[in-house]
Amino acid sequence: MLDALIIISFIVAGAGVGFYSIDLLPPQVLEQVNNIEGLGTVMAGFGALIGTGLGIVSQTSYRRVEKQIRTLPPDRIFARAIGLILGLLIANLILAPVFLLPIPSEFSFIKPLAAVMNSIVFAVSGMNLADTQGRALLRLVNPGSVESMLIAEGTLKPSASKILDTSCIIDGRIESLLDTGFLEGRIVVPQFVLLELQAVADAANDQKRARGRRGLDILNRLRGAYPDRVVVDPADYSDVATVDAKLVKLAQEMNAMLLTNDYNLSKVAKVQQVAVLNINDLAKAIRPAYLPGDDIEIKILKEGKEDAQGVGYLNDGTMVVVESGKGYIGNNVLVVVTGALQTSAGRMIFARPKGAAVV
Repeated sequence: MLDALIIISFIVAGAGVGFYSIDLLPPQVLEQVNNIEGLGTVMAGFGALIGTGLGIVSQTSYRRVEKQIRTLPPDRIFARAIGLILGLLIANLILAPVFLLPIPSEFSFIKPLAAVMNSIVFAVSGMNLADTQGRALLRLVNPGSVESMLIAEGTLKPSASKILDTSCIIDGRIESLLDTGFLEGRIVVPQFVLLELQAVADAANDQKRARGRRGLDILNRLRGAYPDRVVVDPADYSDVATVDAKLVKLAQEMNAMLLTNDYNLSKVAKVQQVAVLNINDLAKAIRPAYLPGDDIEIKILKEGKEDAQGVGYLNDGTMVVVESGKGYIGNNVLVVVTGALQTSAGRMIFARPKGAAVV
């Protein structure tokens, strides 16, 4: 209905302009016309035809703009609206003394031209400023909703959003972590992380290209499994050079936590007082602690450094040195833990086959 109304409005306007445009013709031209009403009808037809074309273009442009607005997050729309209003307000304040200037009548067109240009410049500038600093502005706005009051008084504790970096997506463990249900809150994937992931997937190196495509596949599965939790944030910072710096700045603006497995990024974020969840730290924390006397079923893969020793590995990569395990190479064997050693390269477990005599 709205599309038809836009097109019909342009058709009627074009027909009206065409019909009354004959009044603008010189008198000597009108004297040569036998039927003024017929000329007006012809001009109205041409105007309606032109109006139809303009109406279709306007209707298509309107739908395109409407589609873009619907894809924007509410905070971005609200920030742009505030930026637009402030820009127009400043433009009007600046124009007030301009209209009071004694401009000669020959140059009177300067005033409306200045008004139009000034309004456009400040409106666009206000919206651009809202795009870059909108979140900081919204943090200053504290609506008196029930939820915000409950949060303020401490009754309700909101779950902080988690921002994913590129290495965390490619790593793939985030998928299993979300499946367990231990990770709460919204999962945010910034647009600049998507661009970096796409650049890795388009790399000339086969290994990097495979890692990038794996990350995109994992992200698509996450979006399909958790459409309400995994969101893509369009924020970007053209004044920030590196992706890591953009992640830290976005986490600061959103008051969110950074989810990564990048050691250096974790340290930089903590220095800037950004909460970090490192998946590698989590894996170390939940690694089972085997005590002397515990049983482990393990496959002996190779010989050890000492005579008769066999070596196997747990699922997390921990090395298990089995005394008298050389004869079990290539087989699964139930062993008993006799001790453990923590080294700079990782943890090492010592064991012996269950039932073997203790020397």
